[in-house]
Amino acid sequence: MTGNYIGIDLGTANTIVCTKHDGIIIREPSYVTYDPRTNRVLAVGNEAKNMYGKTPPNISAMRPLREGVIADFGLTSEMLKIFIRKAVGNSILISRPNLVICIPYGVTDVERKAVQEAALEAGAKSVALIEEPVAAAIGAGLPIHEARGCMVVDIGGGTTEVAVISLGGIARSVSLRVAGDKCTEAISNFIRKKFNVMIGDSTAEDIKIAIGSAHPSTDFGVAEVRGRNILSGLPAAMNIYSSDIREALEEPLNSIVDVIKTTLESTPPELCSDIYDNGIVLTGGGALLCGLDTLIAEKTHLKVFVSQNPHDCVANGIIKVMRSKDKDILIEKIRRD
Repeated sequence: MTGNYIGIDLGTANTIVCTKHDGIIIREPSYVTYDPRTNRVLAVGNEAKNMYGKTPPNISAMRPLREGVIADFGLTSEMLKIFIRKAVGNSILISRPNLVICIPYGVTDVERKAVQEAALEAGAKSVALIEEPVAAAIGAGLPIHEARGCMVVDIGGGTTEVAVISLGGIARSVSLRVAGDKCTEAISNFIRKKFNVMIGDSTAEDIKIAIGSAHPSTDFGVAEVRGRNILSGLPAAMNIYSSDIREALEEPLNSIVDVIKTTLESTPPELCSDIYDNGIVLTGGGALLCGLDTLIAEKTHLKVFVSQNPHDCVANGIIKVMRSKDKDILIEKIRRD
């Protein structure tokens, strides 16, 4: 691919911006802080996330993407515009870049068009889309162009993408809107119901990272949690154990295991044979949950591997595509002069 290309992994939790020459150059949370009276954006990324849950009534902080798709078109466009300017400098109005953006498999035409329009509104010259499981498989180093089945499970913030890929295309794939965010939500709900303590999303996320466990073989003891007691309304502190988090995560993790099984059940026998030999590769931030590979291996009776740098697999896949001459895996490239 030639020209001024910028790749974007537009994630529910984080947005990664990359170029074919410099690799990953921006990695920031997909958060926006704005004034709802004027719709003026005040901050994006790390700065906006630090304000989340702490803003006064006249300022709103939100995530403009939900479950892998755009929930607020205007704020997504503004967020993209700021990230692109960070990537190429303030010369974007003079030299507009061509974008390659990752999207979940199976999104609707309306959702796909919303991504394209948001990117064009942000100043892009052209927009090409690449399906998330394909980018993740390329970034994980899987031989997707060979005549053998590769299975990748990409667990992001908003969606889990399960795909069987062969000869450069998706043979079977399912996109499940249960992933990291649902796990965080499950932790919050569990602590509220069992301990009568309400915690914020950031606290739940920190707990998941610190003592999160998907399998009894991985246990990280105890951590202190601070929040608000529902009964007294006062600040409270308590200890929570890794086994509690494992119990909290049982439902969303079972959903992910079930969709992996469903995908395998609809996969042609020859490809299933390849997957039996090669195993399943986990990518995305959710793959970092300790014991998840062991849990999936037990439930499917297959070998399961966590890719190297799973957070970056999608972005690295986009970089490899931008550096190659293979455009066949890009879909629906549109241009606005």
